[in-house]
Amino acid sequence: MPKLEAMLVSSVLSVVSQQIGATIRGHIRLQWDFNKDLNKMKMALESVQAVLEDAERQSIQDATVRLWLKRLKDAMYAISDMLDEFESSNKPARWKFAATIPGIAIGPRFSMANKMKKMREELENITNQHQNFRFTTDISSIVQPFLDERETDSYLNDQTLIVGRTEEKIRITDSLYESTMEGITILPIYGIGGIGKTTLAKLVFNDTLFKDYSQVWIYVSQIFNLNKIGNSVISQLSKGESHIAEKQRMRTRLAELLSAAGKKILIVLDDLWEENEIQLEELKGMLTVGGEGGKVIVIVTTRDEAIAKKICTVHPYKLPPLADERCWDIIKQKCAFEARDDKDHVESIGRDIAMKCGGVALAAQALGYMLKPLTFGEWEAVKNSDLWNLPAFKDEPSPQRNVLACLLLSYKSMPSHLKLCFAYCAIFPRGHKIVKDDLIHQWIAHDFVAPSSIFSTRQLCESYVKQLLGLSFLQHAKSFSTNVVHGRDVSLFTMHDLVHDLARFVMADELHDTGKVRSIWGSNCRYAVVRLVLYQRRDPRDSNSDCQPCTHTG
Repeated sequence: MPKLEAMLVSSVLSVVSQQIGATIRGHIRLQWDFNKDLNKMKMALESVQAVLEDAERQSIQDATVRLWLKRLKDAMYAISDMLDEFESSNKPARWKFAATIPGIAIGPRFSMANKMKKMREELENITNQHQNFRFTTDISSIVQPFLDERETDSYLNDQTLIVGRTEEKIRITDSLYESTMEGITILPIYGIGGIGKTTLAKLVFNDTLFKDYSQVWIYVSQIFNLNKIGNSVISQLSKGESHIAEKQRMRTRLAELLSAAGKKILIVLDDLWEENEIQLEELKGMLTVGGEGGKVIVIVTTRDEAIAKKICTVHPYKLPPLADERCWDIIKQKCAFEARDDKDHVESIGRDIAMKCGGVALAAQALGYMLKPLTFGEWEAVKNSDLWNLPAFKDEPSPQRNVLACLLLSYKSMPSHLKLCFAYCAIFPRGHKIVKDDLIHQWIAHDFVAPSSIFSTRQLCESYVKQLLGLSFLQHAKSFSTNVVHGRDVSLFTMHDLVHDLARFVMADELHDTGKVRSIWGSNCRYAVVRLVLYQRRDPRDSNSDCQPCTHTG
């Protein structure tokens, strides 16, 4: 597993530096004059800001650098918490009253002054240690500006998602449509993460050949639960919610729905991770209860060939990587290549970058969007980045290694505040449907949004969302129950598993998952994920448990 926990430090520094500046400006006339300590803190942070790009890069391989950055990040979080405490204790009305009574705030005054002085000295000690390392000032760092792109609300209209998969779709649809097997046909699609298994399954699912089929789509995820899968099938076929807890009752109800005379059903089980053969046989048996009455076709997507072979009734389909030329096509579409004045100069560089995508569409999408605003020299910098050959990725399979490097390059191109907003998304479980408005409110509550004299906080958050969508770090999701739950249209997002992995790597020990066995609170934890079992008005297509993020600061 790559060590990426230090990759947030520059973003935290930027935010804390701005917080210190705001405190200086906001309290310049206070009776308690902490400006001297605050200014020294700000100067200490500015003294290391120029070398953090190189420090973060070295931290992936160097444990000593990683430890130094961790100490720096911990100190900055402590300063941020102290400033929050300072702000909350300095309400205008309270100070107006306190100012009329001499000596009333002497205790808190010296307590806060001592704390601030101690933190300033500790910060200066840590920042001065950067001279012990051979960091270089990175003047070629690529930080991507915001692109004002129209947000799409379609789930298959983005043609970059289906480049080079027409042949595979035709092969699978023809095979399934012509299947003469009685009862059930199970066709697994397997391949590495990000290669396009889910997208191919969506293309088949939405093909006109299956317009007369009753259709069921279930996201399975790493948390395998037969009861949830069974209830989700029942909910989608019956057009009503199902929460049957007793196994035999659920099987009886499934039999009624699946065995209807002449009934044709298409089921997609997306992202199956379960390896236990007994569990897989039980799943297969649960969906085979249709017997002779109807025809059930099941498409399964999985990364694991062994799982594909255990669950299949027909030969599994291995999805091959995209050709380099197809990855280049995706990059061209995402970076608006044809509109560039210098396209003749950057084409050869772009083709070299496309070869680094490992045939994975997700990597090509992220890189293509990142390249859009960059100059010729910056395209060269991407092609020659040392991230492509990091020893930290050596244990990963070759295509997966390339995908991680692509995603990390895209992450590093983000502005500081966007990095924080993206990393925060790690609080959601894999496959979770994220409500856009809820996410924006949480970003704002955590002060992740950059200050601006031109745009409102909401407008900036909308820009962050568009940027993450453009990078394919967020993807549109569809829910058939949101109108019922909220009484209005609600935008939902999901994260690809590999993108979610990157967010988790970056957050590292700042995130505590209470759902994990033997989970222990760490001293560096700032966020807790509390898993709740909520059955009321759930989306029948969503088979994973709901989750409520909580914040812990300490």
